[in-house]
Amino acid sequence: MNIKASITGIEYKVHLANELEKLDLKNFDINKSPTSCLVADKKKIFAISKWVSPKRTRSYPYERIYNTLSNSKKITVIPIVKDEGFEGERDFIQWDTVSLMSLLDVYVILGYYNQAKKHKTRVNKITKQQFDNEYIISKIREISNYHSSALHWNLNEINTNLPNIIDKVKSSYNLIENKLKVKLHNEKGLDIFKEEISEDVKLFMKFSRQKAMEAQKRELQTIQPKESLQTLTKATITINNYLGGKYFLTVDEVIITNENISLIESKHSKSALFPSKSDIKDGLLKMILFCNLKNVFIDNLNFKHIPILKLTSSNIIEGNINSNSQTSEINQFFEHNKFKNSHKLFLTKLFEEAQENNFIVILQKGQI
Repeated sequence: MNIKASITGIEYKVHLANELEKLDLKNFDINKSPTSCLVADKKKIFAISKWVSPKRTRSYPYERIYNTLSNSKKITVIPIVKDEGFEGERDFIQWDTVSLMSLLDVYVILGYYNQAKKHKTRVNKITKQQFDNEYIISKIREISNYHSSALHWNLNEINTNLPNIIDKVKSSYNLIENKLKVKLHNEKGLDIFKEEISEDVKLFMKFSRQKAMEAQKRELQTIQPKESLQTLTKATITINNYLGGKYFLTVDEVIITNENISLIESKHSKSALFPSKSDIKDGLLKMILFCNLKNVFIDNLNFKHIPILKLTSSNIIEGNINSNSQTSEINQFFEHNKFKNSHKLFLTKLFEEAQENNFIVILQKGQI
C-alpha cells in the first residue's frame, strides 16, 4: 500500500522539550556541548542541536531537534559525510533531511570532521570524530547576522557552499588517514557525490530521493525490535512539500475505516512500562508531519487521516488508555500499573500535547 500526501506548512505546539543549558558563544565547543542547548551571542540566543551522523536513524537526531522547536531561532549541525573507516560505514547527507529542517524553520550548518581516534580493536576503523569547531562557530556568527529565513539559508548553503565543504571533507579525512595510519573509503565516492550536487540542486534531490526510496523499501520489509504491532500492515507514504522536497517514509500500521485512515507510529519497550522518552520524542517528530498532512490519497481515493502514536510494552501491564480517555480512567490506569510520579507527569504532558495538536496517543500491552 502506498499513501500519497502533501504538506503546505507546519503548525505544532510542543510540551515535552527539555530545559536547555545556556552557553556563551565565546567559549562554545560543539564537540563538548550537550546534544541540544542554548547559545548566546551578545543579545541573540539560538537553540542548537547536533547530529553524530548524517544518517537519520542513528542516535535519535529527531529528539534533539524536537527539544529546540519552541525557540524562535533554531540551528542544527549535521556532518555532510561521516566515514568510519574502510571497515566501517560511510554515510552522506540527503536533500530531504535539509528540506525537512527547512520545513521546521531550522537553520542547517553543514559540518565536517577534522579529528578522530583510531579504533582500539579494528584496524581500518576510526572513532570519536570531532567537528571543526572554528568552522562551526564562524557559521553560527553568519546565521547571527543573517536576516532571511531558514529556508533561504539552507538552499543557499546547498547551492553555493556544499562543494566547498566536500573539499574540506576530503582534505580532513586525508589528514586523519595519514596521521592514524588507517584506510578510509575511496575518494571516488566523494567525487561522485560532489558531481551530483554541484551541477544543480535538483540533481542532488533526485540522487538523495533514490537513496531514500531504497531505504523506504528496506524498512517496509522489516519489523523493528522496538515495534509491537497488532497487525503487519505496514505501508509506504510519500509526502510532497512546497519546498520541492519529498519524504519517503513508512507507516508502522494502517487501519482504514470507511473514509478514515489511521496512520500509526509504534514505539515498543521490552522491559519498561512504556518506551523511553527518546523513543517517544523521535515518534513525535513523525506526529508533527502526520498532523500537518493535506490531501491524503490511496489510489486516487481521498481519506481523512488520524495520526496515532502507539506505545506498547512487553512488561506486565494491564488495560489500556489513550490521550482522549477521561482523567479518572487515566489515573486509575496509572495507579493499577504502579506508575511513578515522574512517569505520570511525563505521560500527562504527552497527552496534553496530543490533544492540542489533534493526534492520539495509545498506551497498552504489546502483542509480541
